Amino acid sequence: MSIEVKNLTKYYGSQAAVNDISFRVNKGEIVGFLGPNGAGKSTTMKIMVGYINASGGEVLINGNKVDVDNLETRKVIGYLPENNPLYTDMYVREYLEFIGKIYKIKNVRSRVDEMIEAVGLEVEQNKKIEMLSKGYKQRVGLAQALIHDPDVLILDEPTTGLDPNQLAEIRALIKRVGKEKTVILSTHIMQEVEAICDRIIIISKGELVANNSAAALKDQAAKQTVYVEFDAKITKTELTKIPHVSKVKDLNNGWLVETGEDVDLRKAVASYAQQKGWLVLTLQVKNKSLEEVFQELTH
Repeated sequence: MSIEVKNLTKYYGSQAAVNDISFRVNKGEIVGFLGPNGAGKSTTMKIMVGYINASGGEVLINGNKVDVDNLETRKVIGYLPENNPLYTDMYVREYLEFIGKIYKIKNVRSRVDEMIEAVGLEVEQNKKIEMLSKGYKQRVGLAQALIHDPDVLILDEPTTGLDPNQLAEIRALIKRVGKEKTVILSTHIMQEVEAICDRIIIISKGELVANNSAAALKDQAAKQTVYVEFDAKITKTELTKIPHVSKVKDLNNGWLVETGEDVDLRKAVASYAQQKGWLVLTLQVKNKSLEEVFQELTH
C-alpha cells in the first residue's frame, strides 16, 4: 500500500500553504515529514487523509484518489491529528470501543484489549479521558489510529507530551507496525527522526526542500564544512582567501571553514597553510547534526 503525492497545491485566499510538492512513500517505509511551524505539514496531512480538499494536484493511496468524499480511502488510513481531538467525557475503553464500532470491527472488545496493551494503557483504561495526563491522552489517540489495523498511518506529532520512557515505548511501537504498513509522521524531535525513520521529507514555506535519508543529508552537508586549528593566531580575513572557501566562523580555539562547492576542503586548507607556513594542529570534517541540516534547509 503506497502513498503518492502529485503536484499538490493548497491555497488559502492568495497565499499558498502548499506549493506544488510531489513525493512517494512505499509499504514498509517510515518517513519523517519535517518543516518549521507554518511550513504546510499539517495542511498536507489533512489533504492526504481526506479532511480537506487540495487546490490542485492529487494524493493517491494505492492508486486510488483521496478526497473528502472518498470513504474507501479513509478506511485504510489511520490518522492522529496534531491537536488529538478526543471525547474527553468518555472512558478510555468506552471511547476505543466506540471508534471500533464506527469501523465495524468484529470482536471489538478483543481488539480494544490488544490496543490497550500495545500502547500501554492498562493502568488508565478505566479512567475518563479528561482525567488523563497529556502523555496518556496521546496514547489513546494512537490507539484509535491503529484500532482498525490500517494499511497507512499518518501521525502528526505522535509523541507530544510523552516522558522519556513513554517515548521509547511508542517509538518501538511505530517502528514495529511500520514494517508492514506505510507510515508518515511529523515531528520536531530530530532524535526521533533518526531513531525510527527510513527517509526524511522536509518542506519549507510550502515547498519541498529535501527528500533523502538522514545519513545522506548529513553526509552531503558534512563535505562542505571542516574544523581547523593552527599553532599561531590567524585572522578571519586570511582564512577567507583560501580557495573554495565561502564562509568562516570563529570558534575561539579554532575555526569552522565552509564551501558551497563539491570539493574536499581539507586539501585546500592544508595546501594553503603549507604555502603560508602555518602549522595545522587539527583538520577534520565536521559532521553536522540533523538539526543543523534542517536549519540550513529551512532558514
